Amino acid sequence: MRLATWNVNSVRTRVDRVTAFLERSGVDVLAIQETKCRDDQFPHMPFEAIGYEVAHVGLNQWNGVAIVSRVGIEDVQIGFDGMPSWSAKEGLDPAPEARAIGATCGGVRTWSLYVPNGRQLGDPHLAYKLDWLAALRENAAGWLAADADAQIALTGDWNIAPEDGDVWDMAVFAHSTHVSPPERAAFAAVVEAGYADVVRPHTPGEYTYWDYTQLRFPRREGMRIDFALCSPPSPLG
Repeated sequence: MRLATWNVNSVRTRVDRVTAFLERSGVDVLAIQETKCRDDQFPHMPFEAIGYEVAHVGLNQWNGVAIVSRVGIEDVQIGFDGMPSWSAKEGLDPAPEARAIGATCGGVRTWSLYVPNGRQLGDPHLAYKLDWLAALRENAAGWLAADADAQIALTGDWNIAPEDGDVWDMAVFAHSTHVSPPERAAFAAVVEAGYADVVRPHTPGEYTYWDYTQLRFPRREGMRIDFALCSPPSPLG
């Protein structure tokens, strides 16, 4: 099974590019983040026209995650147990955000994850991010404890660069989120729960994100913050 992940930054704006990628690449399952639309606004028809089913959760113009699959979508789950909520304004009760969706596709339990950004060191959103990752790690460890042979893919935009080489210049990020020790420790905790970055060995030194507003791409000033952390391969293949 071929699996990919993509933070599309508005699926309605880029649906033609996404479907073209699926047709060109032959990807079986695509995890999408930042769809930036409600469920009733998601453009299902272009995906269905090329043979893909869609599972999506979106609550407003922010966040939103989806899984599109041509090998089936079963047992869809919105969020994971204990996933923290967030209050956008002081005085408002925290509410769930559309940041995680899971489904079984072709026998692989696939998750599309949009980890909170963290914003800046000391910001309450960073504490929310760390709590979110801790809850994810607890669930991820529990899934493997329940079934050591489970095939699980935790894919998406993690908003963490776990190694110094995952940013073009560590000096630029010295006092920023994405590279702070607590964030990297939270990422490492998921790996230590039994998951591995299955892409890094095949793409050393590559990035997954560039700030287009600052012309980072042509200068190759990027970050590696999107990952597929997968459970061990089945002994049966």
